[in-house]
Amino acid sequence: MSREFELCPGRRVGGDQPCFIIAEIGQNHQGDLAIAKRMIRMAKDCGADCAKFQKSELEYKFNKKALERPYTSKHSWGKTYGEHKHHLEFSHDQYRELKKYAEEIGIFFTASGMDEMAVEFLHELDVPFFKVGSGDTNNFPYLEKTAKKGRPMVISSGMQSMNTMHQVYQIVKPINPNFCFLQCTSAYPLQPEDVNLRVISAYQSAFPDIPIGYSGHETGIAISIAAVALGAKVVERHVTLDKTWKGSDHQASLEPDELSELVKAIRTVEKAMGSPVKQLLPCEMACNEKLGKSVVAKVTIPEGAILTLDMLTVKVGEPKGFPPEAIFDLVGQKVTKKIEEDETITEQAVEDHVKKVKC
Repeated sequence: MSREFELCPGRRVGGDQPCFIIAEIGQNHQGDLAIAKRMIRMAKDCGADCAKFQKSELEYKFNKKALERPYTSKHSWGKTYGEHKHHLEFSHDQYRELKKYAEEIGIFFTASGMDEMAVEFLHELDVPFFKVGSGDTNNFPYLEKTAKKGRPMVISSGMQSMNTMHQVYQIVKPINPNFCFLQCTSAYPLQPEDVNLRVISAYQSAFPDIPIGYSGHETGIAISIAAVALGAKVVERHVTLDKTWKGSDHQASLEPDELSELVKAIRTVEKAMGSPVKQLLPCEMACNEKLGKSVVAKVTIPEGAILTLDMLTVKVGEPKGFPPEAIFDLVGQKVTKKIEEDETITEQAVEDHVKKVKC
């Protein structure tokens, strides 16, 4: 079965398709609609494929005590966690406005549905695909209901085990085959030693019929580029306009110049992956003509002599003759003319080659 499917209208992922790059705005918009639009524009200008937010229906995501919990962090936007989250949560109408804006400038728009009611709203909003955040990946009733909506799914795997991911696969696959897994470690910012990019390869082996990607919270872009080199078909990175802004995600986010550089680097790596066929390429011909070596006579070889290895050596020769890898094949062959010391061994001077030409 193909590892490729249509994630957004006209945009497929997996197989030989380009990596799909998600700019995760999340709640780095500071609760400000104008900033959110600036960030969507930034994602578009930097070359990302999709601008993504996080949508919660707070009373469904948190219980009352969680919302009433005092929140004294330097990142807080309110006295309680509920006040903090309400400040950062856009209304349904604001989401409609953001989606319309993204469509106007030509970038895909979606959000992580952080609870079942948020998924219902996003389905009504007609987002192209659902993003399942790591916190809901082991929420099996949520997964089943989301899969039944029929939209493609991108599922992060932070905080999960391989056993859980097998369960996720078994739940989602029979309902909705259009989904992928992202290797993810839920730490902000993420230290390199906790990234575990090799999980990408483990997922590719365990789930060969779905695309595998990477959701990163590290600083910089090198690790995300390496993920693409390992075969990540979707890359998601948090983005910000200013890492010094209030909010716990900003430090693990990419500023515009970094996002732009990441996109360029990913596209370069994709080109560089190329073909698995190893052969002399047209672009190498000039170097081969200039520096490619040939078999030459180590000593003067009389006409009719049978070639031995001690008669031959390898040098950059003019004209070109037999390539170095043919030297052992020449041993035991008869020469049809005298060859001077340091002279290139040409095909015309070897008896077996002449016979092959005549045939």
